[in-house]
Amino acid sequence: MRFISTFCFLLIFCATASVAEAVQLKNVRIWAAPDSTRVVFDVTAPVQHSLKLLNDPFRVAIDMKNTRLIDKLAEPASQDKFLRRIRSGEYDNFLRIVLDLKKHSRVKSFQLTPNERYGHRLVVDIFNEREERSLPAQPEIKDEALSLSFRDVVVAIDAGHGGEDPGARGPRGTYEKIVVLQIAKKLAALINRERGMRAVLTRQGDYYLSLRKRIALARKHKADLFISVHADAFRDSRVRGSSVYVLSGRGASSEHARWLAEQENASDLIGGVSLDDRDDLLMSVLLDLSQAASLEASIDAAERVLGGLRKIGKLHKPRVESAAFAVLKSPDIPSILIETAFISNPHEEKKLLNSAHQRRIAQAIVAGLKGYFGIHAPEGTLLAARKHIIERGDTLSGIARYYRVSLRNLRTLNDLSGDRIKVGQVLTIPAASGG
Repeated sequence: MRFISTFCFLLIFCATASVAEAVQLKNVRIWAAPDSTRVVFDVTAPVQHSLKLLNDPFRVAIDMKNTRLIDKLAEPASQDKFLRRIRSGEYDNFLRIVLDLKKHSRVKSFQLTPNERYGHRLVVDIFNEREERSLPAQPEIKDEALSLSFRDVVVAIDAGHGGEDPGARGPRGTYEKIVVLQIAKKLAALINRERGMRAVLTRQGDYYLSLRKRIALARKHKADLFISVHADAFRDSRVRGSSVYVLSGRGASSEHARWLAEQENASDLIGGVSLDDRDDLLMSVLLDLSQAASLEASIDAAERVLGGLRKIGKLHKPRVESAAFAVLKSPDIPSILIETAFISNPHEEKKLLNSAHQRRIAQAIVAGLKGYFGIHAPEGTLLAARKHIIERGDTLSGIARYYRVSLRNLRTLNDLSGDRIKVGQVLTIPAASGG
């Protein structure tokens, strides 16, 4: 009887310990991007799980062993392209989460260890069945004239952080990821108003993009310049001012630049990258100095943008800084990183939330870009096209004959309805067309 009592006690103790050690699912976050949806499960410990993709209807079943749900599940937004709803069921020794899908998709899962912002996380990514890396369609040209001979210069605008990675946080609780996206959208709108320039955004909403994918999207769109937009933070809330950075392969230009690069490069640890995604792309682009010309152009662009920012407020540093920012490591695209202000400074946090100030920042950046592309516009772009200043005695037909171009194309490219021109007017000359 004594042996039976001891055995029963051990069974009860083990069962109690098992319940006590159950993993808790505390929270679920959903981040919908144009080409994927990420579902993040906050758990109290690593969780044994399995993933099944099922049809009729399309759904994903996630079985989490020895796990308990302790809060309500999040609901996906109606505009989510992949996820219809999330539901759950509890069984003897596991928790089943079902992701009801809107279409057949690919899925993968991975777990992340704790960092300074999050605890243990189970991440489930949902993709198109055939992977699509493109951004939402954007116009290739602004008007019919540009299709005749020249293309726009393309500026890739990268709003830092997003989704799981909120970036820095201001004293009033403002997230960096929100304000830099607002600035990036204003910057894109202003660029798209400039004749011969076109902007593409790496992200257009609140979702996470790996540093690698930001570079890949810029390259996909054949960007002539890459701009990453951020809002700095520091432990001393009195520190303020804008700054502009380029890539350095030889160490940082200052201790703050080194510290900042480390913070920004941690985005993939916070946002969550699967080990399967860690190929050697970023290693392959470290500093193959075919990058020398790209780096030289980056410095020129950075100096001109810094000059624009100088006119609207205080600079944190009077010159362009450099550090090993992973997001700037593209070997073939001049790239700069702009810290628009210190979101950790209460005064600057307030300004960053102001739409008019955001627009002033965007205007200052555009002023710098116009100066940069005035010298560095790639061959074949409208901004690099030949120019002709009208002098007394010039006629449109005579100019067309001199440059051996079509009179019709010359009119179209310069938005001329007839042959009337005036002294001092600047005409853009199309490529020779023999018309």
